[in-house]
Amino acid sequence: MPARRSAAGAAALALAAGPVLLLSAGSAAATDGGHPSTPGKANASVLRAGLDVSLLNRTVQVPVRASLNEVRAPRSAERTALTVKVDGVDKGRPVSLLRADVATAKATTEGDRAEGRAELAHARVHVPGLPLLSLIEVEKVTSKSVCVAGARPTAEANVLGRVTVLGKRVTLTAGGVTKVAVPGVGEVALTLSRTHTTSLTAAAAALELKVSVNPLKLNVAEVEGQVTLAETGCTVPDVRTMAAPSGPAEPRPAPAKPAAQTDVRPQTAGAVAADPVNLAETGGSSSTPYLVGGGAALLAAGAAAVVVARRSRA
Repeated sequence: MPARRSAAGAAALALAAGPVLLLSAGSAAATDGGHPSTPGKANASVLRAGLDVSLLNRTVQVPVRASLNEVRAPRSAERTALTVKVDGVDKGRPVSLLRADVATAKATTEGDRAEGRAELAHARVHVPGLPLLSLIEVEKVTSKSVCVAGARPTAEANVLGRVTVLGKRVTLTAGGVTKVAVPGVGEVALTLSRTHTTSLTAAAAALELKVSVNPLKLNVAEVEGQVTLAETGCTVPDVRTMAAPSGPAEPRPAPAKPAAQTDVRPQTAGAVAADPVNLAETGGSSSTPYLVGGGAALLAAGAAAVVVARRSRA
C-alpha cells in the first residue's frame, strides 16, 4: 500500500507540474526576441559660423568654422567658448564672434521624447575685420525642435524685437530674404525663421545670414560665408519593444470550403497539430518543438509511475 500511494502521488505531481512548466517555457519564448528601444537625438547651438576670410598680405583664405554653445543628446557636452582665434587677423589676437546677455542651448532625450532649444538675448555678432561695427544685433531670438514617438515632429523659430544689420535697422519678411547693403562695407542677406520637418526629424533656425563684406581693416580684405543664429534639430526615438519581422508578411491561404457531408464530427487535437496553418494560428513559434518534447517527457514519467503502482499492487 505505501509503495502504491507513493507511485500514485508521483504520477499526480508529474501531471500537475506539466502545465506549469509548459506555461513558464511559453512565457520565456514570448519575451525572447525583445528589441531594445533606440533613443532619439537632439542638438542645439546659439551660433554657427562657416566663413572664409581673405587676408590682405596672403593669397589664401583662412576658414573660420565655429559652433558656439553647441550641445547634443544623448551624451551632450556643453561648450561655452564665444571666441575663435584667426591667425593673421588683428595681430593674432582672438576674434570675438558673439557678445550676448543670454546665450543658452539645451538638448535632451528622455524616453519617447527628444528636444532641442536655443535662445539668444541682446546679442551682437561680429566678423573678422569689423571689430566695432556689428554684423547683426538682435533683441531676442529663439528656436525649438520637438520629436515625440508616435507624433509628427514640430519645429518653430522666433525673432522678437529690433534687428540691426551693419548699423541699419531692418524689417524682416517671413518666408522671404531681406538684403542689406552698405557702401564700402558689404552686403548681408537674411532669411527669417527657417523650419523643416519630416515624419522622423525636425529642424529650425531663427536667423540665417549670408555674408559678403570687404572691411579692409585689421589685415582683412574680404569675409564671405554664412552665420546661423539659434539652431536646433531632433530625431524621433524608436520605441519598438519587439523585433519587427524581417520581411513582408506572407498572405494566408484562403480556407478551403468544407465538402458537404451528413456526418459532421468535431475536430480533434491531433488534427490541429498536423495542420501547419492551424498551428501558426494557435501561436506556434520556434520554441514549439521544445514545448511538445517537454510535454511528452512529462506524460512518459506519469505513465511510468502508473505502471510501478500497478506492479506494486499485484
